[in-house]
Amino acid sequence: MPKKKTGARKKAEKMKERQRGIRSASRPLADRPCNSIMECDQCKRVQKNRAFCYFCSALQRLPICGECGKQKCMMKTGDCVVKHPGQFTTGLGMVGAICDFCECWVCHGRKCLTTHACTCVLRDAVCQECKRGVWDQGGRMFQCCYCNNFMCEDDQFEHQAMCQQIESDSYKCNSCNKLGQYSCLRCKITFCDEHVKRKGVKYNKGQPLPCPKCGFETQETRELSMSTRNYNFGRIANGGEDEDDDYEGGAYGGFYGYGGSYGGGGGDEDSEEEEEEEDEESEEEDNTEKEDKDDEAIPAEEASKLTIQD
Repeated sequence: MPKKKTGARKKAEKMKERQRGIRSASRPLADRPCNSIMECDQCKRVQKNRAFCYFCSALQRLPICGECGKQKCMMKTGDCVVKHPGQFTTGLGMVGAICDFCECWVCHGRKCLTTHACTCVLRDAVCQECKRGVWDQGGRMFQCCYCNNFMCEDDQFEHQAMCQQIESDSYKCNSCNKLGQYSCLRCKITFCDEHVKRKGVKYNKGQPLPCPKCGFETQETRELSMSTRNYNFGRIANGGEDEDDDYEGGAYGGFYGYGGSYGGGGGDEDSEEEEEEEDEESEEEDNTEKEDKDDEAIPAEEASKLTIQD
């Protein structure tokens, strides 16, 4: 007969399982030490955690490890490559390397030095909108919650606002005329229940179906706020041909014709200037017409001398 577990033993086993689940769970990209917020000691500009300031190239007084996130090594006996028994190390005495992907300091712990470069979350971090990496901009990197692509700090809101948009004019499947029930947020394509499955591939029950094109998990279209692609033509954006008084003077703004320039909203001052120019041109045309008529007119004395010949 096995011994009966006590309450303390059960509590300890539950705690171990909970800690194991916390370690195995994926942490969000914004909470990673290599993607944390850092303020430069000299220029006082907020930026992503990095070895040198992106703006003034200054060295930080207290660098942060990009793997474990510590600023002070307090291990008297541990896995430190550089042994420091009996004392704590900070600054450059704590660091051991610089990551080539996230541009962060890595402490001199053996575990951080051997595992960070292979498991760096910013290894393939390139913004989906502006195509900039970690070394090309000073802000942090984020991941879109819809398509799971990387975004920089400047384009994250613009990308998420336009992410749920299909690259077609309707919600129909590209292979047939049925309504697309599944949508791939990475390819921006909808599939019906037949064409979302590939022939010869087994799918597990209860798991989302992968995209036949890229392999990303598809979602049901009815659960998303998907929108179709729309077009803004120049005539609609200009609003000049509309007879309504509310849209006079180019209230929409936009491009004026093929060779015109971009105009902002309102346009009252521009319309007044155009009207004045048109009035001046019409006056000049009237004056030229009068001069031409005066030149063509025949004097009365010469007209009396004219005789009609039979």
